[in-house]
Amino acid sequence: MEAILEFYNLSGIPHVTWQMLVMWVVVLGLFYLAVFKEFEPLLLIPIGFGALLANLPTEGIVNVPVGDHPGGLFYYISLGVTLEIFPPLIFLGVGALTDFGPLIANPRTLLLGAAAQFGVFATYLGAISLGFSMEEAASIGIIGGADGPTSIFLANKLAPHLLAPIAVAAYSYMALVPLLQPPIMRALTTVSERKIRMKSLREVSRTEKLIFALVVAVICILLVPAASALIGMLLFGNFLRECGVTERLSKAAQNEIINIVTIFLGTSVGITMTGESFLQMETMKILGLGVIAFGIATACGVLMAKAMNLVSSKNPINPLIGSAGVSAVPMAARVSQVEGQRADSGNFLLMHAMGPNVAGVIGTAVVAGYFISRFGVN
Repeated sequence: MEAILEFYNLSGIPHVTWQMLVMWVVVLGLFYLAVFKEFEPLLLIPIGFGALLANLPTEGIVNVPVGDHPGGLFYYISLGVTLEIFPPLIFLGVGALTDFGPLIANPRTLLLGAAAQFGVFATYLGAISLGFSMEEAASIGIIGGADGPTSIFLANKLAPHLLAPIAVAAYSYMALVPLLQPPIMRALTTVSERKIRMKSLREVSRTEKLIFALVVAVICILLVPAASALIGMLLFGNFLRECGVTERLSKAAQNEIINIVTIFLGTSVGITMTGESFLQMETMKILGLGVIAFGIATACGVLMAKAMNLVSSKNPINPLIGSAGVSAVPMAARVSQVEGQRADSGNFLLMHAMGPNVAGVIGTAVVAGYFISRFGVN
């Protein structure tokens, strides 16, 4: 009996708390969304498994180095987040995967990506009214951009203590795009508007794409230097894709690099989701504000498209593509396509929606850079 009791005391079982048990349920929820619903599994599974490890009485995982004793595994892996390495590398891969041709062919869709940023600023003001500091409110508001790496990048700069709930909210709502956006899109548009067929996009040359990557990088970095890491890597990855002479590097950015970094980034975020820090009223507020941010961003994109049609009716925009102004690439564009085909099975909106979709990526990164500059974080 003494041996059993000794084994029990040496095990991790006595260290299991009720907060850990609750977080196990949260982890199961993330796994359910990822595995059975296939909502962003490449992101939610690493986050979920990291959260599971964070809520077990582990050894050698997160402990800090003391004297001659090295730190735990994730003490070192998580440096990729705290040293701001992982989010820009994700942007490198996103740039290599992204075709900016639709935006170049129809530059007015840039306004739709810009309109979606109203959700960020509206939620920023809402968070301040709920008692969050300006730095915390900015980090929460960026969830409306539906861009996980940018949310992590900004939260790490301005509100690192809120990194876990902000990252979980951003990636969860990215995963739930097909559920969250359609009701808003249908409520703000008529059937006839959803049936609008847009003119075919012109073919964009390789030279145009290369010039676009260079010009946008220069302009954005000159205007918002604090966004240099994100914008620079995004356009660098895109330049690798479009130049036609670095196929191996482009494929590496699209596959090996982004896949490896996604594993480390997701688990590093999950490992911060300890029950004691995550199960707070602040977390509930952040999750609620995240939904509001996402909803406002979606609505503003749709309403901007409708407003543009009032100004220019000769070449109308299907308002459904305005919802793609959030930067959940390419899922938000696919939602626009699905909703368009529900109204008219012969309507093809995917490539048109990719314009505001990639504009949203740039816009959210620029807004994040503005917040960083505004609050004086170097």
